[in-house]
Amino acid sequence: MDFHLTDEQRLIHQTVRDFAAREIRPHAREWDRQGKFPLELVPLLAELGLWGMTVPAAYGGAGLDMMSIALAIEALASGDGGIALAVASHNSLCSGHIVQFASEEQKQRYLPQLASGQALGAWCLTEPGAGSDAGAIQTRAVRRGDTWYITGTKVFVTQGSIGGVYVVMAVTDPQAARDGISAFIVERETPGLRVGKHEDKLGVRSSDTAEVVFEDCEVPEENLIGRPGDGYGQAMRTLEKGRIGIGAMAVGLGRAALEASVLYARERKAFGKPIADHQAVAFMMADMAAEIDAAWLLVARAAGLADQGRPFRREASMAKLYASEAAARAAAKAVQIHGGYGFIKDYPVERIYRDVKLTEIGEGTSEIQRIIIAKSVLGE
Repeated sequence: MDFHLTDEQRLIHQTVRDFAAREIRPHAREWDRQGKFPLELVPLLAELGLWGMTVPAAYGGAGLDMMSIALAIEALASGDGGIALAVASHNSLCSGHIVQFASEEQKQRYLPQLASGQALGAWCLTEPGAGSDAGAIQTRAVRRGDTWYITGTKVFVTQGSIGGVYVVMAVTDPQAARDGISAFIVERETPGLRVGKHEDKLGVRSSDTAEVVFEDCEVPEENLIGRPGDGYGQAMRTLEKGRIGIGAMAVGLGRAALEASVLYARERKAFGKPIADHQAVAFMMADMAAEIDAAWLLVARAAGLADQGRPFRREASMAKLYASEAAARAAAKAVQIHGGYGFIKDYPVERIYRDVKLTEIGEGTSEIQRIIIAKSVLGE
């Protein structure tokens, strides 16, 4: 984990790991059972500056580099995947979109409240009929005078029911296909915005996931991000950094599965000795360790390229693809090592097994990542 890290980066990672062990892991099972985000955690995360990792210091944020952000998300995931997802989506998607593409006035208005945790950020792209094919969104925004009116439904929105600031993609020119999609900042109390169904999920249950419905939602012209038609391109570039965060989250979950397995295998005895002494079990942990370290190196490479201002689209997809699938394999092995105990909620590997599946879906499925990588390899 400390490969080519600065002292500050090591400190960030250790500080967040200690926080996760103290404030998150002991409560993860109960938060998972309740299926809702623990709002009492918001000020504690704010004290560490974790809501403002992507926000420059000029707007009240920590202004961290991508490597530090990946380390913090990995450390949070070692405590609970849902909390890591909440922090990652707030930073990489909502705040990250505004940092990269918003006007100076928009940044001054919204970034300080996002950085402080005064408002949680939500990012609204996916719809009932538009997931991987983001260009197929049906939400419409129609301009009348100096006001845009947004109508449509967004689904699987992280922070959907608790968000204070929403970045919303909507079609402003139906004839222009992807070039007709625009992005808007919408405040929670805006007339016409309402929260729909709260999703009851398989995993990452401590994160808030809800449907957000817009019914002639009134958004002033000054809340358009960039120009009309810029939204699709902005969204795709925002997702690239988001994939580094999801890759880091997967590494954290995979590492947590390995650590739990090591502890259990040293204590559990079978045939007169700890199961760790049986080659079949030891080899599973060896595979887990090798794949999780390899996954981290891919995440670190993508983060390093982003910090250098170099292209990282292919590398982010590789990191997200490999890390998510390696973590899923690690979680499955962890359940197997625990045997029957891996199948019950008294042990964390059962929750990790469910949580890790999200990393193969969110911010672009494994199949989408393979398309991106293949096109790069083929020079398309």
